[in-house]
Amino acid sequence: MYQSNAKITAIGTYVPQKILSNEDLEKMVDTNDEWIVQRTGMRERRIAAENEFVSDLSYKAVADMIKRYAVDVTDVDMILVATSTAEYTFPNVASRIQQHFNIKQAGAIDLGSACAGFVYGLQLADGMVSSGIHKKVLVVGAETLSKITDYTDRSTCILFGDGAGVVLIERDAEHPGFISTVSGTHGSGGGHLYRRTFATEIDGLNIEKDSFLVQNGREVYKWAVRHVPEASNQLIKESGLQPEDIDWFVPHSANLRMIESICVKGPIPIERTLTSVEYRGNTSAASIPLAIQLGLDDGRLKYNDKMLLFGFGGGLTYAGVIMRWTVPDRD
Repeated sequence: MYQSNAKITAIGTYVPQKILSNEDLEKMVDTNDEWIVQRTGMRERRIAAENEFVSDLSYKAVADMIKRYAVDVTDVDMILVATSTAEYTFPNVASRIQQHFNIKQAGAIDLGSACAGFVYGLQLADGMVSSGIHKKVLVVGAETLSKITDYTDRSTCILFGDGAGVVLIERDAEHPGFISTVSGTHGSGGGHLYRRTFATEIDGLNIEKDSFLVQNGREVYKWAVRHVPEASNQLIKESGLQPEDIDWFVPHSANLRMIESICVKGPIPIERTLTSVEYRGNTSAASIPLAIQLGLDDGRLKYNDKMLLFGFGGGLTYAGVIMRWTVPDRD
């Protein structure tokens, strides 16, 4: 087991104003509310405005964190942004956040690990701060998936929404928050979930010629339901804890039915699971911080609770972390 010297000290989130309900989707494609809820558990998702992009959502999430916790970000020395839908290839989103908040001197990295990206960002930030290389790191998960969704494809357009979440990670050698981590990749499944830029095939599989997100939902479902419980059990075992010691499971909110199946096979039941899927949809790298914020808002998540966060998705990649919730309750 490794020794962490870092913890989360603040959180902020943002979702766009526009709501796309199941009833709205009924007018766009051949679907209905009952079918969507039965298969995904989703009722609404938030959609970015035409002129609203990942950077804009990220700014508002950071501003929300500053407002909630009165933290200073001008001395942050590293910014990590998990996203698959940045408005520019470069400059990256992290550098735009640096400029927007007039952060004096900070490294800036965007992470391209799709729905696992936010947890990868936590792992990297923990390592950077625990090693002493950095003192204060922003980890952002932000997506505008609506901009790469084909709204004529009834199998995918019902799933995706937009949003952003951010946490601040700082050094604390006496009371660290991170307990154990796990990560891995099954690259042979990469062709089941992708967005094309230049390539025309993946491992011999022809891929679509447009730039929309493409998903083989059945194969991704099968992979997640098999591997997320296995890796979660491994993570708990390596932490020295027991499943009953974990207060909350916070998986990537891909699909509520998928999460229910993962919980049936995994170490933590659905009753101790936080999601953002019902009213946010699948927001990829943003889904875990959004779920944490919803858990805080309704009073379920408490200071010092132990959580197992688990991201999984395109690659096919996965990343998990067990941690204590170390953000003090607001007055």
